[in-house]
Amino acid sequence: MAQRLKTDWYLFITIVALVFFGALMIFSASSVMASFKMGSSYYFLIRQSFWIVVALSVMMTLKRLHYRNLQNPAVAFVSMGVVIIMLIAVFFLDPHQHRWIRVGGFIGVQPSELAKPALVIFLAFFVAQRARAINNRYTLVPAALAVTAVTLAVVVADLGTAVVLVATAATVFFVAGLEWRFFMLALLVALVGSLFAVAAKPYRLTRIIGYVDHDYKIVQKIDSTLHVHLAEYLKKSLTTKDTSYQSEQAKIAVGSGGVLGQGLMQSKQKEGFLPESHTDFIYAIVGEEFGLIGAAAVLLAFGLILWRGIRATILIPDDFGRYLALGMTTMLVVQAFMNMSVVLGLMPTKGIPLPMISFGGSSLLSTLTCLGILLNVSEHAG
Repeated sequence: MAQRLKTDWYLFITIVALVFFGALMIFSASSVMASFKMGSSYYFLIRQSFWIVVALSVMMTLKRLHYRNLQNPAVAFVSMGVVIIMLIAVFFLDPHQHRWIRVGGFIGVQPSELAKPALVIFLAFFVAQRARAINNRYTLVPAALAVTAVTLAVVVADLGTAVVLVATAATVFFVAGLEWRFFMLALLVALVGSLFAVAAKPYRLTRIIGYVDHDYKIVQKIDSTLHVHLAEYLKKSLTTKDTSYQSEQAKIAVGSGGVLGQGLMQSKQKEGFLPESHTDFIYAIVGEEFGLIGAAAVLLAFGLILWRGIRATILIPDDFGRYLALGMTTMLVVQAFMNMSVVLGLMPTKGIPLPMISFGGSSLLSTLTCLGILLNVSEHAG
């Protein structure tokens, strides 16, 4: 008789709690603007509820499906191939933002989000197959090409997600035993690539400079002529005179929350002061309405996911399960900590959602796909 697996209740309850807390916060953060712009305060909640049903169904299906069923070249390579095709297609189907493939007026799919679970499955399969020759060129070259192809396709429109993908790949290869010389070389290439990606988009460069040198004092000291040319270049994409506006409004929201918060639905910053209050900056509304206690609780929840993910990584007996758990955990935790760091002013402004809490169907579907697989691995880890 097959052994009945025990659900990882710590992880499962944390996931469900975050998903429904996210729905509550989306309604709170969006109700005022949704009523004004969309004619219904429930507009964004209804859309997110549809995706919650879909994403939870996918998570429960993957929770029951043995993770070793994913250890198949067809799954690994086809999923990567489909994602790359979608990333190429979105470049033409969405010529302005290069982000969305829309199906009707209600459903929109963001291929960069779907790239997250696809890349982790591919990396886990590939690294497990080549575990004893991880530093061999026949391992490094194909892996580097795959990661580079996905990253380049994503970075066109979404630098934040590209950083998350690279960080995940780097973590998996480092734990798999990648030699320091190769790791440092990959890090150097990633750093140079990031600099080019930032410089290629004036708004990205503006955010970085606005974070480290808001008044261009450092640039002026270095070269006054450079300051003039740089300022002209940055003006090409500015939509607001104050590039630190979102960050400042987010810090006002968090600060006004104090220890206990203003109370649910009592945020003032969501009333037009803080843009994207129900998406990338929803953590600021959490801080404003639930205070330090609420913000710390969300941080603790992601810390618990990190703990269960590391536990699964250590206890699972096979390489594929180990790298699968490690990749999924790294992907989610890095993204969550990046989002919270941006909101708290610890990093330059970057549009990246807070998993399970920010509004967004593709993000929720991608996140719960990863967590469904992680739940399965955790349950097999004992």
